[in-house]
Amino acid sequence: MGSLPEIAYGLSVWIVPLLLAITLHEAAHGYAALKLGDDTARRLGRISINPLRHIDPIGTVAMPLLLLLLSGGGFMFGYAKPVPVAFHRLRNPRIDMVKVAAAGPACNLLQAWVAALLLHAINPPLSGLESWFAQVLSMAVYFNLLLAVFNMLPLPPLDGGRVAVGLLPDSLARPLARLERHGFAVLLALFFGLPWLGSQLGRNWSIFQALILPATRWLRELIFLLAGYPSRLFG
Repeated sequence: MGSLPEIAYGLSVWIVPLLLAITLHEAAHGYAALKLGDDTARRLGRISINPLRHIDPIGTVAMPLLLLLLSGGGFMFGYAKPVPVAFHRLRNPRIDMVKVAAAGPACNLLQAWVAALLLHAINPPLSGLESWFAQVLSMAVYFNLLLAVFNMLPLPPLDGGRVAVGLLPDSLARPLARLERHGFAVLLALFFGLPWLGSQLGRNWSIFQALILPATRWLRELIFLLAGYPSRLFG
């Protein structure tokens, strides 16, 4: 076990980009809803860069960090306080719901690209502060892409589920929308129950390892290429 300063340093490298990724993700939902006719999030103070307005102490901080520590950085699952949106107040509820839902992952993709660009300004040899900043930026790329990929899974209440409900024909959209009340339980079953069952049968049934991580790595390669550097330069 490292010293207290070493532990604090390591946690800060994770907590700072994670909170920023989640905060701007949620604020983007509220901002998109405001632009499309619903001011519910603004009236409740949720269009804010103050993370305290968005984080859930367990779901946003404790759970993701614990899972990352226990998995050696290989698995993360968490949630923030959902931004309230009165979809009936949107000017075009069905298509605007798609735009509001997509705004969060789109914001994460933008954050990842900006973080990758900022790495251009950091050249070795690195001082202590520069090294910390470089690690934060690198984790910002990873966390934002991981959140974008995870949230775009086509299962309500995730953003991808709401995008699917808005785009699919009614015959498919309605039963998918009805899943939202059970969505969290389904997610727990898929990401915890299914891997456990697979392990009992000697199989690897981890959706995280089979789908989320490969998609995140592919996007990471693309983001670094768009930023002007191959991702292998940053580990």
